[in-house]
Amino acid sequence: MVLYTSPFPNSFLSFLHSFSWGLIFPCYWLADRLVGSFVPTTYEKRQRADDPCYFHALCIIITTPIYLALLVASLPFALIGFLLWSPLQSARRPYIYSRLEDKNHANGATLLTEWKAAGSGKSFCFGSANVCLLPDSLARFNNVFNTQARAKEIGRRIRNGASRPQIKIYIDSPTNTSISAASFSSLVSPQGGDNANRTVNAGIKRTTSMEYKGDNSGSNNSEEREDKGGSGEPNEGEENTCIVRINGEDNGHMSDTETDNVNDQAHASGPAEPSLEGDAEISKTPNHKQKEGDSGSLDSYSASRESLVKVRVGDGTVDQSTVNNKLLYKASIMKKTSVRKKKHTDEPFDHEISAFFPANLDFLCLQEVFDKRAAEKLKEQLHHYFEYIVYDVGVYSCHSCCSFKFVNSGLLFASRYPVMDAAYHCYPNGRGMDSLASKGALFLKVQVGSTPQDQRIVGYISCTHLQAIAGDTTVRCEQLDMLQDWLSEFRKSTSSSSTANPEELVAFDVICGDLNFDNCSSEDKLEQQHSLFTHYKDPCRIGPGEDKPWAIGTLLDPEGLYDEEVCTPDNLQKVLESEEGRKGYLVYPISKNHSSSQKGRKASLKGNGRRIDYMLYTEEGLYLEWKVEVEEFSFITQLAGLTDHLPVAMRLMVSTGEDDP
Repeated sequence: MVLYTSPFPNSFLSFLHSFSWGLIFPCYWLADRLVGSFVPTTYEKRQRADDPCYFHALCIIITTPIYLALLVASLPFALIGFLLWSPLQSARRPYIYSRLEDKNHANGATLLTEWKAAGSGKSFCFGSANVCLLPDSLARFNNVFNTQARAKEIGRRIRNGASRPQIKIYIDSPTNTSISAASFSSLVSPQGGDNANRTVNAGIKRTTSMEYKGDNSGSNNSEEREDKGGSGEPNEGEENTCIVRINGEDNGHMSDTETDNVNDQAHASGPAEPSLEGDAEISKTPNHKQKEGDSGSLDSYSASRESLVKVRVGDGTVDQSTVNNKLLYKASIMKKTSVRKKKHTDEPFDHEISAFFPANLDFLCLQEVFDKRAAEKLKEQLHHYFEYIVYDVGVYSCHSCCSFKFVNSGLLFASRYPVMDAAYHCYPNGRGMDSLASKGALFLKVQVGSTPQDQRIVGYISCTHLQAIAGDTTVRCEQLDMLQDWLSEFRKSTSSSSTANPEELVAFDVICGDLNFDNCSSEDKLEQQHSLFTHYKDPCRIGPGEDKPWAIGTLLDPEGLYDEEVCTPDNLQKVLESEEGRKGYLVYPISKNHSSSQKGRKASLKGNGRRIDYMLYTEEGLYLEWKVEVEEFSFITQLAGLTDHLPVAMRLMVSTGEDDP
């Protein structure tokens, strides 16, 4: 299958499209500004609180006639442009595939080594987020604004979070059988500020602010790492990994002296390197003020990028022989003073609320990237880490869909692994406002390695965004039916293998996206019982109508986005770790007989919020001799103040069943 690197098959059509859009754009921009001036966000209202009450009204009175006059003047040109633009969409391709040619510009992509299916297996990390990059006037109805600046900041935070070191914590205790609890996102700091014993427990799963500055230089070459063997060590292909192993007979307790030794060893590694210009950039996003040490953007001025040390702590001493003297990064001890223990130790995988996107993120699926200019800015930032990006996905006008489409699907896919095939399908049954967008499903096939016998190792990823209007349960169920059928067709059409002579081995099959229903609302019972969940597993779900106790909602209350308690990644993380905090800042499914009082309303809240962003995986249709297991699941707060959804991430381990050579 040919991947489309341009929206039109020839340069002449591309020129006509650019010319027609140039005629439309002034009218579009003026209309967007005019509507946006009447829809202030809570952030803007607070900024204007000290201004005289008549000041804003005076500004609107002055600017509105100007916008209207210019809008009327631009309408004839927009009409001509539209008459030229609309028929051109029948020749438009359904997506644009972008591959970074200058690999020195990327951090993550250049560090990958091809997986040869040797050893015990390999892990793959998937992320998904609804980023609400609509035209500014429409985004304001979700209480977010300045779409262009937000797009740039969202991309910068994602690639900075994903490119930081991957840190694992192994705590061995003779009184705890769970001796290899690994945190793949954080280095947990002991308590500070008092004389009590500081504890690092195997159940700790709180990723807080590591004062680490994102690196995009690509200098952390995996060849500098020491080779590891045996159980509990990095699997094949893991990059940027720091191992902290804690042994002892006190059930994982660390004294103040031990902690100081770890700190001293980490800070004595070497001189700091100069930061890159891209990482030192100060955010200009108006709806989120950057502060020194803000972990969300990883731009702490107190962070020094020195070495990623490998420390072994035991009996109050540090084994100097285990310290890696080849400088890669510095992973600082966390500045936060509180930790959270995993309450459900029977869970076979780790789960957490993290202030960062997972380290070594391999695949990213985004929804609501509707604005084309914002998509370009986002793509430019993501290319610092991801080599392969599929964006501007969807159809326009009346092409191949029943109703007229004004905007695309809003889907964007980014990968560190090469994309082999891609296909897009538009849902034909959209209703209401959703029918104006070409919402659909994007299917991708990626190559993640090859066997010694030259068999390709591939994976399938599907990204989708379903009908959003509440009550349209039948529409969403129909879309889930179509999603399964299209995915089955895509796998058949792109497979080059037969059972007798397999040319490729399937390692994983994952579905990501905003499904716009949750697993706890009584109104969503039809979707909860859909056959999709018999073929694909939801790591956060026990069964229809019941989520696991640690799973939280992913839909934030728009009215509280700019409250001081949640406007930074660290603050939002701490709030969501408490039940009362979640009730204050997440959207909950409300029962029909709830009380009108605030006390009665809180009592009627069910679950931990509306979890409408999903990551599903299946064990069906994969290579029979391999096993796929969830290694970690994360709810991410790094985009606090930039979108009204919580991103989610899942790390899958593909076990080959072979021993390390």
